[in-house]
Amino acid sequence: MTAGRKLSFNKELALEAAMNVFWQKGYVGTSLSDLTRAMGINKPSMYSTFGNKEALFSQTTTLYAEQQAAPHLKWLEKSDMPLKDRVKGFLMSTIDGQCKLSMPRGCYIAACIAESSNDSVPEKIRQMVLQINQHMQSELEALLLNDEESKALNLDKRAAGIALGFNTLLSGTATMARAGKTEKELEKVVDIMLLGIGLE
Repeated sequence: MTAGRKLSFNKELALEAAMNVFWQKGYVGTSLSDLTRAMGINKPSMYSTFGNKEALFSQTTTLYAEQQAAPHLKWLEKSDMPLKDRVKGFLMSTIDGQCKLSMPRGCYIAACIAESSNDSVPEKIRQMVLQINQHMQSELEALLLNDEESKALNLDKRAAGIALGFNTLLSGTATMARAGKTEKELEKVVDIMLLGIGLE
């Protein structure tokens, strides 16, 4: 693309389209043809605007984290709500996103982690998805460590293990969402886990 030439496509919409392809197929399973077809652009335009496949994936992963993942964490910040409602609100908000028919089912990050041991996945990409996944777990752990209700229930003493359990739960619900399970069905699993850790 020559200097000063205006884009003939909407960059934001093209990036969202690329995100959805990676979400459905993963990094390894996505070809350049898959991307350019979904984005409605040719390869030269993709390279000049977004860079190579790895650079594009980094941008779509950042978009996913900001647009799809971050809003769920807002539930954990609702200090005026009981702890159970905050945690369940976060979990069910995430599961709702995993089950939406208007988006690829499941979880973008979970799908990428599942293939992260593949030698075809660049180390930078592997570390990026692992860090985003760990951030969510760390936010849950911080809540359980610092919340007064959590301390009263002695959940703070098990904060790391419980946070890992929630993270594991959401990886499982992402798989089940792809298998066609509904939000209502998966809510039962959430309720069982909350009961199991003492949040009745």
